[in-house]
Amino acid sequence: MKTLIVVAHPNLENSQVNKAWIEALKKQPDQYTVHDLYGTYPDWQFDVAGEQALIEAHDKVVLQFPVFWFNCPPLLKKWLDDVFIYGWAYGSKSGHKMRGRKLALAVSAGVREHDYSPQGRYQYRLEDILRPFEITANYVGADYQPFFAMYGFEDEPGEDYQFNQPALRQGTADYLAYLAEAG
Repeated sequence: MKTLIVVAHPNLENSQVNKAWIEALKKQPDQYTVHDLYGTYPDWQFDVAGEQALIEAHDKVVLQFPVFWFNCPPLLKKWLDDVFIYGWAYGSKSGHKMRGRKLALAVSAGVREHDYSPQGRYQYRLEDILRPFEITANYVGADYQPFFAMYGFEDEPGEDYQFNQPALRQGTADYLAYLAEAG
């Protein structure tokens, strides 16, 4: 069965990393369904039943987003709040529709990996920052998978940087390999 890639990027047209990932995923439509939340819901009003049916049609769900203020972009948080509801994703009368379904994250982290370490700029590892997603997956009975992260396309926050095309190609290939292995 195909993998659902839920993309949440508030400025996708200007994203080098997420755009490259989406272009690569769309070349394999038999394996991946790419679902762009910001493009589909510019008014932020979800078709909850439609979103739930989309999830149910896939064995694996990958949430793809840039690390945004040490979390996910706000539309993805709203999507989780609106779609993973009592009676569908969890609760005593629930069908527990997420139970056993693989759930993974693919994030573009921007800065260097070292910046996400106890000795780095942010003093926390990226896995610590993303822990709420793991807790959510556990709560709804999903099979949480190790996340994929692409680091290093920004030297210092807010500074201009020279974009590294070979690193982007390698990172995109690594992302596709991650998806194939985690299947």
